[in-house]
Amino acid sequence: MSDAVRLDKWLWAARFFKTRALAKKAIEGGKVHYDGARVKTSKNVELGALIRVPQGWEIYEVEVTELSDQRRGAPEARKLYAETAESTERRARETEARRLTNQAMQHPLKRPDKKQRRDIQRFQRQPGE
Repeated sequence: MSDAVRLDKWLWAARFFKTRALAKKAIEGGKVHYDGARVKTSKNVELGALIRVPQGWEIYEVEVTELSDQRRGAPEARKLYAETAESTERRARETEARRLTNQAMQHPLKRPDKKQRRDIQRFQRQPGE
């Protein structure tokens, strides 16, 4: 465990990103927020800091509980941070909403055949054409 750890190294060690390069890209792109503000890659992480990290569809809001610049196994990496209660609730709500939206959408069982494609094109054409 180190005293001063760069943000990109900490995110990599906490297993939010697969490589430090991806962590750096996310930080420089303004996706990662440290205590509510955009920061540089070289920002030193402090205990108790709130970090907002996007992961695919979800956004994690975590509080730093330990510092490490070495990547370890997932159970050890989870000890580096504690997710806030609001973040957990929001992620659960959004996951459920996505699940319900996907259930409501009806996907066709097969691609339209030639006659059906012509019917679709005829339907999509403007009346003045």
